[in-house]
Amino acid sequence: MSVLDQFRLNDRVAIVTGGSKGLGKSMAQALAEAGASGVLVSRHREECHAALDFLFKISGCDGLAIGADVTKESDVKRVFAATMKKFGRVDVLINNAGNNFRCVIEDFPLEQFRSVVDTSLTAAWLCCRAVAPIFKKQKSGSCINIGSVMSAVGLADRSAYCAAKSAMVGLTRVMALEWAPFRARCNALCPGPFATEINAPLMKDPAKTKWLLDHTAMKRWGDLSEIRGAALFLASDASTYVTGSSLYVDGGWTAQ
Repeated sequence: MSVLDQFRLNDRVAIVTGGSKGLGKSMAQALAEAGASGVLVSRHREECHAALDFLFKISGCDGLAIGADVTKESDVKRVFAATMKKFGRVDVLINNAGNNFRCVIEDFPLEQFRSVVDTSLTAAWLCCRAVAPIFKKQKSGSCINIGSVMSAVGLADRSAYCAAKSAMVGLTRVMALEWAPFRARCNALCPGPFATEINAPLMKDPAKTKWLLDHTAMKRWGDLSEIRGAALFLASDASTYVTGSSLYVDGGWTAQ
C-alpha cells in the first residue's frame, strides 16, 4: 500500500456528531473526499440535511443525516441503530458535539455548567459506549474525540469548558486501553482558536481577539480547512500505530 493509499477511506462509514456546521462539517468533508460514507448528527435536523447535501455534491458519497441530541441515551442508541441498519458497520466516530458558556465561576449558573459538560463530555462518553461493541466485533475502528487547546491550558471564565475538554483527554486514554486488544483506536484532536460559530462572540470583540491570537505563535485564527488533514490522518490507516494520543492543531498556542 502506498503512503497516499493509507489515507483512503473507501467502503468505510464515519459518524460525525455536531456535523452540520463548523469543524464537524469540515472534518466530515475531509472523510467524504477520502471516500467514506458519512453519517451527520446534529440537534438541527434541517442543517444536518443541508450539510449532507453539500457533501454529496462535492464527493458523491453515500450518507445519512440524523437529527438527534447526543446528550440523551435514547437518541444515541437511535443514531447507531440507524447507522447499522443502513451500512452494517461503523469505522470512524468523531465526537465533535460541544458548546461553551463564558462566565466567572461565582456567577456561573449550574444549569449552564451541566449543559457544557453534557454536550462536550457526556455525549462523547455515550457515543463511545455505543460504538464499543461494534468496534470490538469488527476488530477495527477509529474514534476521534474533539478536545481543545483548553485540554492543556486554562482560560479565565471557562471553568466548564476547560473541565470538559480536559476530561476528553482522560476518556480518550481509557478507550485506547480498552480497545487496543481489538485493534481499534481512540485519539483526541485538540483545536486551537478556529473561526467557528462557537467563537463568534470573541471575534466581535477586537480586544479579546487580539489577546487570544497573541497566544498563538501564528497570530491568526485557524481556517476550517486546516482541521481536515489532522482528522483524516487519525481516521485512516496512516495512523494505525497511534492511539491514546492528543494531537494539537492550535497555531502554536501550546508551544509557549
